[in-house]
Amino acid sequence: MNMPASVTGRLKPAGLRHAWQTHKLFWLTVVLPTLMAILYFGFIAADVYISESRFVVRSPERITASPLGMLLKGTGFTRAQDDSYTVLDFILSRDALRALDKKLKMREVYKKGDVFSRFPGLDWDDSYENMHRYYRKMVSVQLDPISSIVTVTVRAFSAEEAQQINQYLLDMSEALVNQLNERGRRDMIRFAANEVAEAEKNAKLAALALARYRNEKGVIDPEKQSVIQMQQIAKLQDELITTKSQLAQLKLLTEENPQIPVLKNRIEILEAEIARESSRVAGSERSLASKAAEFQRLALEKEFADKQLASALTSLEHARNEAQRQQLYLERIAQPSLPDAAMEPRRLRAIIAVFVLGLIAWGVLTMLIAGIKEHMD
Repeated sequence: MNMPASVTGRLKPAGLRHAWQTHKLFWLTVVLPTLMAILYFGFIAADVYISESRFVVRSPERITASPLGMLLKGTGFTRAQDDSYTVLDFILSRDALRALDKKLKMREVYKKGDVFSRFPGLDWDDSYENMHRYYRKMVSVQLDPISSIVTVTVRAFSAEEAQQINQYLLDMSEALVNQLNERGRRDMIRFAANEVAEAEKNAKLAALALARYRNEKGVIDPEKQSVIQMQQIAKLQDELITTKSQLAQLKLLTEENPQIPVLKNRIEILEAEIARESSRVAGSERSLASKAAEFQRLALEKEFADKQLASALTSLEHARNEAQRQQLYLERIAQPSLPDAAMEPRRLRAIIAVFVLGLIAWGVLTMLIAGIKEHMD
């Protein structure tokens, strides 16, 4: 069926207009972005060199049950993952950036890139805070939770500068670990020395208190002295029993024996002596029994102070021996690499990605526009 010429004339401009709009959208979403990507990644984007290094922080005392930990334990060392986090935070800190800036002039290092990738970039913010944000983009640190191996990745626009930054970061990290060791040694020895000084003071005070009590009470050791006194009392009692037996025999034989008064007098003397010796052991304020309680308390305090002093001296000796050993080690597994080729940007992949994304955007927009027109018609 043939359509009228007037209708055909109206459809041709509409079809041409639709085709032109489609080609225009294709140019805007696919061709122009791809050309810009080719221009930037092919002629403008600066080469980025990546230097990597790996290390592990380990300790001779900490225990772990992982395979790598058992391997390190076999060599006398174990992982120190908590201290690895300390080193990781330091590498990304402002202090590390400040030290790098003093030595390597980081602003000059990162101004060598293109207008989009260099510092400070398009915002022209040359502040230290912006520099730190840029630094954290160019320097990354990853910790493997299983092996505790730390990987330091440094990006720069020169291979030598990337390696220098990485090398200096490792040097500063090792210095930090040594500083932690030295601080631990000082704290350990200072604490042990303070314990010894306190124990010596207590031991001296306990010894002086015991000596003062002995001088005031006139006693050396109430328990040992009471043993001597009891032996003396036992001898007097034996002698008293013997004398009483002799007196009884004489009274049976003859009541007029002149030895009877002598024996009676001796019995009185012995009983008085036994009473006097017994009062020295117990039964009065000046007896050995009354002095024994306070003496035992002071003797126990002195014994405890001496044992505490001996324990503190042992701890100090142990602290000094431990201080001779390094508690933490930063072991370099891979030295900072010197890249012989730029790893970023990946130019061809970036251009292809822009082209594919442009095609996707063109297809989506084309369908949206067609749907809108159909809805309007």
